[in-house]
Amino acid sequence: MTELAISAAESAEGARLRAKKKIVNFIIDIILGVFSLLMILPLIFLVSNAFKTPQEMLAWPPTVIPNAPTLVNFESVLGQTPLLRWIGNSLLFAGLSSLAILATSSITGYILAKFRYRTLNIVFALFLATAIVPFEVYMIPLYFQAKALGILNSVWGLLLGYLVMSFGIFLIRQNVIHSIPDELLEAARIDGAGELWIFWRIVLPLMRGALGALGVLAFFQAWTAFAWPMIVTTTRESYSIEVGLALFQTGFTVDLGRLSAASASVLIPSITLFVLLRRNFVQGVASTGLKE
Repeated sequence: MTELAISAAESAEGARLRAKKKIVNFIIDIILGVFSLLMILPLIFLVSNAFKTPQEMLAWPPTVIPNAPTLVNFESVLGQTPLLRWIGNSLLFAGLSSLAILATSSITGYILAKFRYRTLNIVFALFLATAIVPFEVYMIPLYFQAKALGILNSVWGLLLGYLVMSFGIFLIRQNVIHSIPDELLEAARIDGAGELWIFWRIVLPLMRGALGALGVLAFFQAWTAFAWPMIVTTTRESYSIEVGLALFQTGFTVDLGRLSAASASVLIPSITLFVLLRRNFVQGVASTGLKE
C-alpha cells in the first residue's frame, strides 16, 4: 500500500507539473503571437494602403481591408517612375554582392578556421575589428576611389562597398570549426587530394546551411542599402530601389499612395528569397553555435 501511495503521489505530482508546463507554454505562445502581430501589422497596412484611394488612407479609424480597392497607385508608379529599372538595379547589385560575399567569406573563413599560422589570429582579429567601424567613416574615401576608377553610376560602383562582410567571415569560420572535423580533411590529404579539391568537394558541400544563411543576410544588406547608393549614383536610371523610394518624399509632403504601392512591390523579391532559403537560414545560424 505504501508503494502504491507513493506511486500515486508521484503520478499526481507529474500531472500537475505537466499541466503547469502547458499553461506556461500557452502564455508564452500568446505573448509571442501578440508581438508577431505587432511586427507584421505595419506590413499589413502598407499593402492595404497600396490599394486605397487618398481619401480612404486619411480616414479615421483606418481600415485594414480597402472599401474600394484600386490599382491607380500601381499604375501611377509604373507609368511615371522607372520602378522596374530600380528593382532590376537592386536585384543585380544584391545578387552580385551576395556572390562576392559568399566567395570571400567562404575562402577566408575556411583558411582562418583550418590553417595553423600564428599571424592568422591577428588577421582574424583585424577582420572583427572592422565590424565595429561604421560604414560612414570610410564612405567618402571609398567614393573618391570609385570616382578615380570611373565606376560611378554603375553596378560596379555599388559593389565596391559590398564585396566583403566581416560578419560573414566570422560566421563561416565558426561553422567550419564546429561542423567539419580535422580528421576528414587529413584523410583527404593522405589520399592525395589537393587543397582546392578539398575546399570545392568537401568543405563547400558541408557548409551549405551556413552559406544559405549568409546569402540571405548578404542579399538583404545590399537590398536595403541606402547611404552608399545615394552618393555613388546620380542619375534616375542608375538608382537602387531604396534611393528611388526616397523620391516619393519631399521636404513638405509624402506621396503615401504611390510610396505604399512601390514599397509593396519591393517586398516581393525579399519575401520570395526568404521563403526559398528559410530552412538553410535557420540551419546555418543554429549550427554556428554548436560545440563539438
